Amino acid sequence: MAAWRTTDATQPDTGNTPHDRYVLRLFVAGMTARSTRAVENIRTLCEQYLPGAYNLEVINLYEQPVLASGEQIIAAPTCVRRFPLPTRRVIGDMSNSARVLQGLDLVEHK
Repeated sequence: MAAWRTTDATQPDTGNTPHDRYVLRLFVAGMTARSTRAVENIRTLCEQYLPGAYNLEVINLYEQPVLASGEQIIAAPTCVRRFPLPTRRVIGDMSNSARVLQGLDLVEHK
């Protein structure tokens, strides 16, 4: 489960995020099939539409529940695009690629 906490497509998170990188947080509730599917789906979309240009942090709400209130998470899985602004979010298992791309405003990057 710890492997889900923080992942990055290309390099470790140093706290200094370049302005040309997308910063995404995926909130999941444990290691359920739905959570696993959401992680796989969002990683696939990021690799396809943002190769080398994203940071993806996967947060298990059972391990870090305080982060849910800070991001106003009411359901899981939820993916939050933190950068670039404005913040965008999508709720669900991320299997509907068109909805995820539109919800996170990534459509123009293909």
